[in-house]
Amino acid sequence: MNESREPLNNAFKDSLAENDLEFFLDTASTEEVKKILPWGVLSGLTTNQKIFLQERGVDFKSRVLELVRLVHGPVSVELTSNGFDSMVREAHEYHSWDPRHVVVKVAMRGDGSGLSVIHALHSEGIRVNATVMMTTAQAILAANAGATYVSLFYNRIKDSGADPHLTIKQTREILDKSGMETRIIAGSIRQPTDVIDAATAGAHILTVPFKIMAQLPFHPKSEETIEEFDRAWQEFLNTRIAQSAFQRTT
Repeated sequence: MNESREPLNNAFKDSLAENDLEFFLDTASTEEVKKILPWGVLSGLTTNQKIFLQERGVDFKSRVLELVRLVHGPVSVELTSNGFDSMVREAHEYHSWDPRHVVVKVAMRGDGSGLSVIHALHSEGIRVNATVMMTTAQAILAANAGATYVSLFYNRIKDSGADPHLTIKQTREILDKSGMETRIIAGSIRQPTDVIDAATAGAHILTVPFKIMAQLPFHPKSEETIEEFDRAWQEFLNTRIAQSAFQRTT
């Protein structure tokens, strides 16, 4: 399965054009990735400092590279330093681990320093995921600075009192009209309905925590219907067996 995805990731822009809606897993857990990979729906991963805190004791670089080997797709790794020079150095380090797959996450900062880093990295051909964004204005600025992805935090936008559906919708409309190739990632997904809400709003990519992703295939009525069909099939088989037995005795 991973090998079949490889050509798409080699031709990154072609992949984006062909797949208008993608699923990322929001995790640094290899076990979680291994459980979802067989579904055939994952295109990449997103991580951050809080996510790695849940993986206490792992070697950071080794884990990132292990995740890359698993998904053969973009893996976002967030900068942790402050100051332009330090952030750019840190970005170069992460990029050097796997230039084809590691995407550098740069936070949108109120003083504009995040935009400066995004622009500098973009000018070097380093893909950037502009993150922790709450407004359309932030997203459009990041896109213009050169971000490959803009991450809008669905529920944190809602926590702030704003409408995340409208924020994503407006961002998508502006990106489409301008012809920019920047992709919207909807993060901060807390329940299954958020996935559909963010998708209908226009997000290109839904990055979903494992506990939410694992719930998406389930519906009680589906399970009930499967059981009903299984019982019907068993009755059908029992009828055939009974008919065969009757024919042998006549």
